[in-house]
Formats: sequence, structure tokens, C-alpha cells
Amino acid sequence: MEHIKVILLQRVSKLGYIGDVVNVKPGFARNYLLPKKIALRATKENLKYFEEQKEQIKKNNEIAKAEAQKVADKMGQLTLTLVRQASEKGQLYGSVTSRDVAAAIKELGYKVNAGQVDLSAPIKTVGVYEIGVNLHPEISVVVQLSVAKSEEEAKQQMTAETQEDAEQQKPAEAQAENA
Repeated sequence: MEHIKVILLQRVSKLGYIGDVVNVKPGFARNYLLPKKIALRATKENLKYFEEQKEQIKKNNEIAKAEAQKVADKMGQLTLTLVRQASEKGQLYGSVTSRDVAAAIKELGYKVNAGQVDLSAPIKTVGVYEIGVNLHPEISVVVQLSVAKSEEEAKQQMTAETQEDAEQQKPAEAQAENA
């Protein structure tokens, strides 16, 4: 399989940082990196262009990173509640997807799209979940999501979750005092 070389214009997880020249599969470059202006083909002209624009590209990245950090600080302890119909055993009729989580975050006034929500698989049962939200390639935040049949049940889930956390911390503190 043939690979092509590209210059990264921003950090891409599991691939590289700004300015790195990396080998990628042609489809990944053609369908994702190049159209979204995340990378340039590694030609002599583009290498020269990148060297000329390197400081501006890094400055723009730092500005975007600072803005994302401000949003991350605001979102730090964010808790979401989604009310869904479910069976008696807690099985949802349907599922909660990254699009649902993004919509719930948007309702609270944050700019987030479904692609930024790190949900490996749709949620199909009631409960409390920790969901990652990628605000910038270098900044992500974890939000608490409570999926329940009613608002009351969601509150009970969240209080039970905080009590479990407190109980887990007590033995750790006791061990630290004995040491």
C-alpha cells in the first residue's frame, strides 16, 4: 500500500504535531486531512510555504488553544441529564448518541458538535457516565452524564455517584494517614 507525505498544520492525535512531515494513506489525506486544511502535501513549494507561515500557524493554534482552555475551565464540573424512556430493567428504548450529548451541551450555551464528543458506542442503559469532549486537539474535558427515566431518578443517580466517590476516598485517606 502506497503512502503519501503530508505536513501537519495542527496536532492530530496518534499522528503528530504542527510541522511534522508524516506518511499517511492516500484516502486519509484526500478525504480528511486535506479538505479540512489540517495538512498540506509535502512538496517543495508547500514546505517553503509552511516555513514562511510557521510562526503565524503556531500563533493561531495558541490562540485557539487558549480559547478552548477557557471553555474547558467553565465546563470543568459540568453535569448533564438526559431523560429517556426505558424498561424496568433499565434498558433504553433507543439509545443516547454523541449527537444527543452535543445537543444537551449546546442547550447549556457551549459550542460543541457531535464530532467533538468522545463516545465509543451509543449508550443503551440508564446510569451515570463520564463522557470526554475534545475542545481542541490538545484540550479535552470530561463531563458527567446521567441517563434516567425521570428528573428525580437522575438526581438520585448523581447523589449516589457522589456518595460512592466519597466512600472510595475515605479508605485512601485512611491509608495515607497510616503510612
